[in-house]
Amino acid sequence: MFYRTEFSSPLGKIILASDGEALSGLWFEGQKYFEAGIPEPMKENPELSIFKDTKDWLNRYFAGEKPDIHLPLRPLGSHFRQQVWKLLCEIPYGEMTTYGELGRKLEALEGKKTSARAVGGAVGHNPISILIPCHRVIGANGSLTGYAGGLERKIQLLKLEGISLEKLVQGK
Repeated sequence: MFYRTEFSSPLGKIILASDGEALSGLWFEGQKYFEAGIPEPMKENPELSIFKDTKDWLNRYFAGEKPDIHLPLRPLGSHFRQQVWKLLCEIPYGEMTTYGELGRKLEALEGKKTSARAVGGAVGHNPISILIPCHRVIGANGSLTGYAGGLERKIQLLKLEGISLEKLVQGK
């Protein structure tokens, strides 16, 4: 069974999903791929400890802190996507990387060629926004490419983390 609850953030309503133990989803309401991968209707349960811990993390994050709380995450997806999402978790707070760089890291891990486009697809389908920091990925030319939660939210998240956007291109 999967559970859900809501969180009001400065960037809009966030929906949290869990299997009862770990976080399985975190989406801005109505974002692209909203609730994708959750195999069944979710039951409202705001009292789960994972939800309380995630809300605490989010409150700290949106207050400008770098939360040092490690939450159990269980995103649902293919092996390839899981590998990309693990790499996203390695991007330090306040830093960025490119799709191409993620592809090179994945090639080193998997031993096979990986395109930036394939990596971009996995990044775009990340079901746990913010905590799995897909907003920290940019195009090779410094462009702020799409974000499932919306480009304006991506910009706000990067600014919140103290990333200077002056040299970046606001792309697609």
